[in-house]
Amino acid sequence: IALFVILGMLLYNLLGSRLRGYQPDGPADSVNLINHENAIVLDVRENKEYQGGHILNSIHIPQSALAKRISELEKYKSRPIIVGCRSGHRSSHACGLLRKQGFETVYNLSGGVMAWQSANLPLTRK
Repeated sequence: IALFVILGMLLYNLLGSRLRGYQPDGPADSVNLINHENAIVLDVRENKEYQGGHILNSIHIPQSALAKRISELEKYKSRPIIVGCRSGHRSSHACGLLRKQGFETVYNLSGGVMAWQSANLPLTRK
C-alpha cells in the first residue's frame, strides 16, 4: 500500500501542474518563449525581492495583490505568460489563479528566479 501511495504522490507531483492547466517551464525554455513566442514574464515576488533583481521587462504584481490587480493583465490574455517567484512555489498559486481567470497559456518558471540565476541568465535592478 505504501508503494502505491508513494507512486501516486510522485505522479501527482509530476503531472499535477498540467492537470491544473499550466505547465512547468525551465529558464532555457522560458528564454525561448520570450524570444520566439512573445511571452511576457509576471513576477509575483514582494517589492523588496523584486527590487533586488528581476527578469528584464517583467511585470511586477505581488502574489498578495494579484487577485485585485488581475485586470492589469487582461491585454495579455492571448499571449503566453511565464509566472515567476523566488523558487517556484508562490508562482504555482498565481498560475492557478490566471488559468481560472481565462488566461490561455500559462507557464510556471520552475525553480523561480533562483533557477534563472543558476542558469547564468541576467537580472536587472532598473
